[in-house]
Amino acid sequence: MPAKKKNNSKSSSKSQTTKKKGAKKGRCKKTSKNQLSEREQKIQEIKKMLIEQREKLLQEAESALNTLPEESAFPDMGDQASVEVDRNFMLRLRGREQKLLKKIELAIEKIDNGTYGICEVCGCEIGIKRLEARPVTTMCIECKTEQEEEEKLLEA
Repeated sequence: MPAKKKNNSKSSSKSQTTKKKGAKKGRCKKTSKNQLSEREQKIQEIKKMLIEQREKLLQEAESALNTLPEESAFPDMGDQASVEVDRNFMLRLRGREQKLLKKIELAIEKIDNGTYGICEVCGCEIGIKRLEARPVTTMCIECKTEQEEEEKLLEA
């Protein structure tokens, strides 16, 4: 009996070590065929949502470009500054939306070629709840958490 306890303590210390290193060392969850078909259905639902989001962003971008205030000279410097601030703000928003559009396009492309939902860091499947919450994600929650922790350390 004591020998088993020693083996269990070694295996538990090993699992603690792999937890510290993240999902990189074979911590992927195995899925059955039934779960896989459910997953594929969810991914197709996500694809529809991404396509709708892309269309909405493109429509908003088109209407925003048509309504973007033109550069014109105002006699009052305050009015001129206000227009410039509004214009720069709108352009910044459009820049963010362009980045999001690129991520959406990439996600749709990955769905089409069968690589969607696979973490780019560790190669494990990304949980379906995470994909539903953040459909353009490219990392599983473990790898993303690890990345954010490293970024915090670099900032400090």
